Amino acid sequence: MLSNILNANELKKKIILNKKKKKKIVLCHGVFDLIHIGHLKHFEKAKELGDILVVSITSDENVKKGPGKPIFNHKLRAEYLSSFKLIDYIYINYEETSINVINLIKPNFYLKGQDYKLKKNDVTKNIYLEENAVKKHKGKIVFTDEIHFSSSRLINDNYKLFSKDQSNYFKIAKKYFNAKNLQNILKKIEKIKVLVIGETIIDQYNFCEALGKSGKDPFLTFQPKTSQDYLGGAASIANNVSVFSKKVELISMIGHKKEYLKFIKKKLNKNINSFFLNKKNSPTILKKRFLDLINQNKVFGLYSLNQSMLTKSDELKLNKEIKNKIMKADLVIVSDYGHGFISNSTANLIKKYNKKLFLNTQINSANIGYHGLNKYKKINFLIINETELRHELRNKHDTVENLTKKLTKNFKINHLIITRGKKGLLYYHTKDRKFNYCPSFSNSVKDKVGTGDSMLAAMSLFFSVNAPLYLSLLFGSAAAYSSIQSYANSEILDKNKLTKFLEYSLK
Repeated sequence: MLSNILNANELKKKIILNKKKKKKIVLCHGVFDLIHIGHLKHFEKAKELGDILVVSITSDENVKKGPGKPIFNHKLRAEYLSSFKLIDYIYINYEETSINVINLIKPNFYLKGQDYKLKKNDVTKNIYLEENAVKKHKGKIVFTDEIHFSSSRLINDNYKLFSKDQSNYFKIAKKYFNAKNLQNILKKIEKIKVLVIGETIIDQYNFCEALGKSGKDPFLTFQPKTSQDYLGGAASIANNVSVFSKKVELISMIGHKKEYLKFIKKKLNKNINSFFLNKKNSPTILKKRFLDLINQNKVFGLYSLNQSMLTKSDELKLNKEIKNKIMKADLVIVSDYGHGFISNSTANLIKKYNKKLFLNTQINSANIGYHGLNKYKKINFLIINETELRHELRNKHDTVENLTKKLTKNFKINHLIITRGKKGLLYYHTKDRKFNYCPSFSNSVKDKVGTGDSMLAAMSLFFSVNAPLYLSLLFGSAAAYSSIQSYANSEILDKNKLTKFLEYSLK
């Protein structure tokens, strides 16, 4: 590593020595992915203010500007900046914000570009935290007014990060986007009261080492190495919703012995008020997946569940709880995994509040052939995947568009979204009779489990406050992109990451 690219201890020692010599310290912080004349002017202004210029660079894993970014990894970015004579020291920052760097070197001046001058337009709100950190050390934050170029815009315009479909979608979505508009949408979402209904699922991932074929019988043997539990189902939807909305209610079920209840409550965000029905003669739904430790492919699954319907007494308890909560909700999200939680009676109760209802009803290996949409006719908003659409209509060959029209007519659905994996998603509104397509942004897939739940949470929030259609679809697709990068629901949605995805992709 070059001599002026320092680690934390090296940088701290250098700063202490320079401060003893009464040198003034100036800090600039950013991604600095594509260096342009605006950056050069920014550094020149910084050097005018002090004696020692430190530039901290956001590490790759903390750059949240959407797929394909940063263009250059943090080592290359640091090496390039090390050639600038204006810059004295370079530091690669492995934290999400610059606060740790500010606390480390206690700069006299902290420089930010003119984009941050209107602090309220910073969707992450990190600028307020950074300013407080600077002032705590008796420093001053300075906003420069250098010639403005957007690195993200230059990258979007000159680097082919996106497919033709993705680029075309961004061009349309840009017409409906600005930072202030996004802030207003997020403020509205903060105030809505959300009710989430559905089964809670524990997704257990068991990583195993393949030993080989059994010596006596024709099957493979594995040796377990590590295991990890993740909160799934409706509980994970509630977690994702609670990142954006301050008031979230969850109505769900667990086993009669209350297995995993402590784990579930520990993993639920604090602004979620939960009610768990203890289903008689049933375990808490546990879906074990066994993965090869080397290539991390799923080998097989083992599910512990009781798919019988609730007893009459349990059904009455559930319906009473729903009646008490649903009247107060501005948005109702139902995810029916088909494991015996929602009966026809419960579905009819929920459907009375049709205009608030966003539904996802899933076909999976445990319920295929038995679970469908029949109990949910005349609903406002439905999200299903293409396989579920074809299964529901028993049609393998017709176009998705024709099947969409048939489903909305047969079940009297107002808004329908079909998710199609790498093909993205399709939205259809029966009143307008128009199809809208949003591409997928997930070029690499780590795990599909929980992706639909993340999309449902994000998209329903945007639709519930009447956000522009193109932004609503894009936000849902961005949530799916974020979720598919990790196992199951190991990481809940990151508000800053998603808003930055929109902000930087639409420049």
